[in-house]
Amino acid sequence: MKRRDTGILGEKLAGEFLKKRGYHIRETNYRCPRGEIDIIATHRGYLVFVEVRTKKSLEFGSPEESITPTKQRRLRTVAAYYRQTHHNLPELWRIDVVAIELDQGGSPSRIELIENAVSDG
Repeated sequence: MKRRDTGILGEKLAGEFLKKRGYHIRETNYRCPRGEIDIIATHRGYLVFVEVRTKKSLEFGSPEESITPTKQRRLRTVAAYYRQTHHNLPELWRIDVVAIELDQGGSPSRIELIENAVSDG
């Protein structure tokens, strides 16, 4: 499985996982001049920006450990841009992470939701 295929599978798994937990998906793979966010959803009165990280191996750390300070800044910037350019959004917002580990066969061995994983700065 190529890296891009791993990412696509992870985003599909994350979307299903979030829907089962009551998230309402607004957009996937949102792109703007500031960057991209994998999933934008609403959940219990919050606008939620979701970064999905999927790994086949823990050789270089867990999925959530791969979100560097630079990536965190970019996520905050994209979230701010989205909030400025879209209307009728919930006032409350947060950035969550869905960490996914795949086994050798490509099946999920762990899916974990980390709410408010990236603070607003």
